[in-house]
Amino acid sequence: MTITVSPSDMLVFAAVVREGGFTHAARRLGITKQTISERVARLEAGLKVRLLERSTRRVRLTDAGAAYYARCAAIAAQIDEANDEVARRQAEPVGLLRVSSPYLYGRRYLARVVAAFLTRYDKARVEIALADRRVNLIEEGFDLAIRIGELDDSALTARKLGEGHMYYVASPAFVAKHKGLQPKQLREVRCIGMQPHETWAIRGASVKVDPVLVVNDLEIACDAASAGVGVARLPSLVCKEAVREGRVRVLFDDASTLRPVYVIYPSRAYLPPKVRLFIDALSELVEPMQPITASDRAASKASRSVR
Repeated sequence: MTITVSPSDMLVFAAVVREGGFTHAARRLGITKQTISERVARLEAGLKVRLLERSTRRVRLTDAGAAYYARCAAIAAQIDEANDEVARRQAEPVGLLRVSSPYLYGRRYLARVVAAFLTRYDKARVEIALADRRVNLIEEGFDLAIRIGELDDSALTARKLGEGHMYYVASPAFVAKHKGLQPKQLREVRCIGMQPHETWAIRGASVKVDPVLVVNDLEIACDAASAGVGVARLPSLVCKEAVREGRVRVLFDDASTLRPVYVIYPSRAYLPPKVRLFIDALSELVEPMQPITASDRAASKASRSVR
């Protein structure tokens, strides 16, 4: 024989017994005494057995009710334990957090963010996957990713961390050789790029270049520019130190472009603490690519004069 009863009615019955009556149970559960009475009656009807003997002043368990309450109380305790566990997980990061980031950004910034995060939350684990391709968060199982540049997936939630500045740089010797170089002349001089054919935006104009050196590592591109190979388009994250040391000079001083830096994740709703708190840590500890300042250029001149 199959008996169908509502699990919620079972919990209401357990509350009546535990609280010592309908009135106290109603107050505890935040529903009316009438609703409590109706749900216990519905439970008894489904079981076809009397669970409680009622009087105007008190309720008393029947023998069947006492046996049934023992099972219901155990179920209620398991539910409370499950709820408490979920609440704890919502209060503290637990489990594995998978993060995707571009190589350079990951190497320069994420180590200290991860160190601070894991020091603070000892039940969390972090896996960092460095890749310059745009991963599919859902299909590849990532919790969040760092994206540099404009976003192309409106289905994801994004939080802007800041903006990166891009500069056109070359070695002092190259600059001296091509004195007075203008943006439109870049198609006529040696350039360093990430693709065989690129379009660079400078002062509102688009310039098509065919790099003589194509490399997928920005730090190598910076080293090549320092060695005099040609003009490279680099983020300040990469070239700021080289500018300060005088190894490269910034061309077209007022022509830096901005590239936004985002952290993206699948959904804003019911965000797990490990994701929410790691994003907060990124916002607090990561200082996205800072511009090259007048003092950086001054340091560059001072460096050259010493030499």
